[in-house]
Amino acid sequence: MNTDSVPAPRLLDQVRGKLRTLHYSLRTEEAYIDWIKRYIRFHDKRHPRELGAEAMAAFLTHLATDRKVAASTQNQALAALLFLYRQVLALDVPWIKDVVRAKKPRRLPTVLSRSEVQALMTHLDGPMSLIVRLLYGSGMRLMECVRLRVKDVDIAKLQITVRDGKGGKDRMTVLPDSLRDELRAHLQLRRLVYEKDAAAGRAEVWLPDALSVKYPNAAREWGWQYVFVAQ
Repeated sequence: MNTDSVPAPRLLDQVRGKLRTLHYSLRTEEAYIDWIKRYIRFHDKRHPRELGAEAMAAFLTHLATDRKVAASTQNQALAALLFLYRQVLALDVPWIKDVVRAKKPRRLPTVLSRSEVQALMTHLDGPMSLIVRLLYGSGMRLMECVRLRVKDVDIAKLQITVRDGKGGKDRMTVLPDSLRDELRAHLQLRRLVYEKDAAAGRAEVWLPDALSVKYPNAAREWGWQYVFVAQ
């Protein structure tokens, strides 16, 4: 085989490959890819190898002054660009100077009282109501609940295993006893949907890391299905 005829991977494919090799979450991957695309478009589609710290500073300043983004958003864009240069292009980017920093808002967080939470929940029904009460009672973050798999729910022990949470760590949390029966009923209905999808060949889900290679049938098994699916 003549390797000279094999084209080099495109830049964004290289970024995706590196992110997955380092086990970054899909959400982070999507965010980093989006910021890198914006950065390239901002500089008239020039290759990042042709750009440097000054170009990065100009882009980050644009986000703060023209786009009026939040400080956390600007920091995420910076993290994406540093990943691109250091991890993918293997270039040492010097300290970025003269960046106009987005201002951090000086606001206290809004915290609902117990009565306000109860009033909010009266306006919800179906799976959405169950999701919100799980968030409130278990301490899970929104994406942790949305990505919850059947196998990670232990109704008998009132336990939920959160996979790949903040910091890429797994942890155990509680399943409120008040939601035991409702979650069991939800899973019974969810099983019917799964069996219907499986019969039609549509029950395959995404698997993390290389599990799809190690366990080729796992993506179609009940335990790996998501507890909550789009309606």
